[in-house]
Amino acid sequence: MRMPDYTVSGEGKVTVFLLHGIYGSKEYWRCQTGRLVARGYRVVAWDAPGYGLSPLPDPFSFDVVAEAGARLIKALGSERNVFHGHSMGGQITPRIRLKVPDLVHGIVISSTIGYFANRTREEQEEFVRKRTAPPPPGTDPVTVNRMVVDSMLGPASKGPEVDLVREWASRTPPDAVKAAVKAVQTYPEADAVSGFRAVSVPALLVAGEVDQLGHPAGMKRVADMIPGCEFGVVSGSGHYPWAENPAGFNRYFFGFLDRNFRI
Repeated sequence: MRMPDYTVSGEGKVTVFLLHGIYGSKEYWRCQTGRLVARGYRVVAWDAPGYGLSPLPDPFSFDVVAEAGARLIKALGSERNVFHGHSMGGQITPRIRLKVPDLVHGIVISSTIGYFANRTREEQEEFVRKRTAPPPPGTDPVTVNRMVVDSMLGPASKGPEVDLVREWASRTPPDAVKAAVKAVQTYPEADAVSGFRAVSVPALLVAGEVDQLGHPAGMKRVADMIPGCEFGVVSGSGHYPWAENPAGFNRYFFGFLDRNFRI
């Protein structure tokens, strides 16, 4: 299988891998990548299989995506490697670490549901309905995606970084969205829980205060599964805290990186 599409920025002995969510792209990390590089970190941002120019695997599953992540770190990893998985990327990150435990030295997870059973039945139904319901007649896929993305933002969220997320997340191929939603639904709870509990490296979980998807209570349940895990909540933020409130998110993120990985 071919390597997923990716970009490499900066130089250094510590590489931060950025993994996007269901609605996502390596491109929406541009501002965060710039900040990381300015602090001396090397950054690899990918388009998951089925996103960007990467062909959609058949079947698409978290294990297939994690295999691609393992290949990526084997090819591009450095002396120390940290994965920041956002939303779906946060579900996949622990599984990547299980495949290459000696290569992943830290994890950061933002705005993830953790696993499907970590939500009420009503939340599960809303998650699927919003992402798979037929669009209104005459509505193009970009507009449909943008409606979903906008619904996940905090009510006061705005600015160039939010616009960057909206632009690139809205371009997500519809087939990739459908495949990813199915993967979320079918990912075994036991596999998800065991993956989180097996994390034995420094870990940070960050939630957006008003995120209705990866909300703080659900993420705290996940954080409690990981020994020694740090946990933070970004004020006023919805599902994209690193873009909606960069200063608030990066107080947690850069503090974690600098304490554990500054060389």
